Formats: sequence, C-alpha cells, structure tokens
Amino acid sequence: MTTHADIEQHPDLAEMRSRFERATSTPRAQAVETLALLTGLYLAASPWIAGFSGLTNLAVCNLITGVAFALCMGGFSSAYERTHAMAWTACAIGAWTIISPWVVSGDMATTRSVVNNIIAGVVALLCGLAMAAAAGTRGEGGGGRRRPTSPGPIS
Repeated sequence: MTTHADIEQHPDLAEMRSRFERATSTPRAQAVETLALLTGLYLAASPWIAGFSGLTNLAVCNLITGVAFALCMGGFSSAYERTHAMAWTACAIGAWTIISPWVVSGDMATTRSVVNNIIAGVVALLCGLAMAAAAGTRGEGGGGRRRPTSPGPIS
C-alpha cells in the first residue's frame, strides 16, 4: 500500500510560496498595489470628481468598476499565491474602463468622461499588467519560465 505525503509539504509548493512572497514584498510591488487601490477608489468616485455624475449610466458603471478593481487588486500583498490570477481580471477592467464611454447605453461620450476614463483605464491596465508580471520576474531562486538547457556534446 502506498501512502501519499501531505501536499502542503511538497517542495515545489514551498518554493512557489516563497517566490510569491518575494514578488509581493518588493517596494515595486507594494507601490503598484497602492497605485492600483488609489486608481480603483478614484475610478469609483470619478463621476463626482470630474463632474459627469449627470451621466447616470456611466456614473454607475464607473462606481461598480472602480470598486471591483480596488477589491480585485487589494488582496495581492496578503495572499498573492491565491489572487495573482485576478491581475488579468484587473487588466480586463482597465480595458473596459477605456471603452465604456462609447459602449454604455446612451450618449455618454463627453470630453470629461472620455478623458477621465481613458486615463484611469490606462493606469488600471498598466497596474494589472505589472501585477501579472510580478510572478514571472526572475529573482533569487528563479521564477518565471525556465530556459531549456542544451543537451551537451554527443559522443
């Protein structure tokens, strides 16, 4: 009869957790997370800050996407190993923010709403891409994609 070891003790899992911890403990990752949280909060409040709250469909859209973005990006430092895949969701939210003035029903494309959403969307998209790339960076102990080794001389 074969006994299986607990998965929590597997060396690959321990290495992956330490890599994720290194990825989120850098000042760069902490700065990106802070910028992402501020971007999400700004996006949620932007209709009232930038002055297009009268466009109720877009105001509600920005409120929902801003809160979703802030929640999506908020868990990275404490639980990156479980939340790093949400960085791609954050990228999708950023892309949606860019195109939403033209897609939301009604005539929402005013100069204020377009400029606001393009700038906030680009910042959100870049924050999401930066967090998605954080696990793939090479630091101490490797990480990212492994390079194939050459087979050496054939005898």
